[in-house]
Amino acid sequence: MLKYIDKIIKKVMSSQFYSDSIFWVELDKIKPNPFQPRKEFDAARLKDLAESIKQYGVLQPLVVTRNEVVKEDGIFVEYELISGERRLRASKIAGVSQVPVVIRSNEESNLMKLELAIIENLQREDLNAVDRAEAFQQLVKEFGLKHVQIAQKMGKSREYVSNSLRILLLPGHMLLALREGKISEGHTRPLLMLVDRKEEQETLFKEIMYKKMTVRDAELVARKIATERARKKEIIFDPEIFSLEEKFTESLGTRVHIEKGQNGGKLTIDFFSNDDLRSILDLVESQKKRKSDELLNNHISKVGEIKPITEEAPIDDRSAEEKKADEESEELYSVKNFSL
Repeated sequence: MLKYIDKIIKKVMSSQFYSDSIFWVELDKIKPNPFQPRKEFDAARLKDLAESIKQYGVLQPLVVTRNEVVKEDGIFVEYELISGERRLRASKIAGVSQVPVVIRSNEESNLMKLELAIIENLQREDLNAVDRAEAFQQLVKEFGLKHVQIAQKMGKSREYVSNSLRILLLPGHMLLALREGKISEGHTRPLLMLVDRKEEQETLFKEIMYKKMTVRDAELVARKIATERARKKEIIFDPEIFSLEEKFTESLGTRVHIEKGQNGGKLTIDFFSNDDLRSILDLVESQKKRKSDELLNNHISKVGEIKPITEEAPIDDRSAEEKKADEESEELYSVKNFSL
């Protein structure tokens, strides 16, 4: 019994000792955190941090767990990173051999490793919107946490977590643009308003990219589209006009709006650049040329089918007596009745 109590006391003291103490560990013995939510690291900022580490060292210890690995030639100790990914990478760039670490119990769960990594990045505001959303999704799928539970752990509101997860509804190329900073997180709101209208969502995304549209302007466009669609459905929804708009949009690769009036109407075609205008013009001219060629070919084929004009026999309107008199006259003056 005393041995058992002594073992527990040693374990507690050892855990407390590890948690309160800082150790210097060889850099090549530290493995990255497999649950690190952050995928993108700014190369310039890492270089700046590496220069700082060269001059002043690593001022804030990394947090790791300690594991003993049994190999053929003995027992080796290795460490797994929990938090401090940027400092670890910058230390490698700086060429240092050892870094200060705080050792946490290796009984830390995978959930705790992910939580600590996310919290560290959130506190430093280092996670981009996509990485943050994917980390929250991992907490939901792999660990079965509810949105409200994630919010409590992260010190955020439930709406913050839910809105972050909604970002993942966007197509891959839009998420890439967001990850690379080509569009802001604010731009995702108007894009998500059109999540069920893929063509218009893509058109708005291009406008944001090429026109450098502000978040407010993008929201105004998205609301206008949603309002127009609702008005068409409620008041004068014309399925043929709606279908034509979609076909125009698909063919021209840009937003097309048809406004039908009592006498005719108006066709509006959006464009992003002069190149777009030239492409639309080329498409119209090619269609016009194709139509002209078809008409010419049809005309040639029809001309080829016309039968040659033949001289018709004159109408014989003579009476029977006249025909007989003419035959006798022809017989009288026939060559057979003359001789040399």
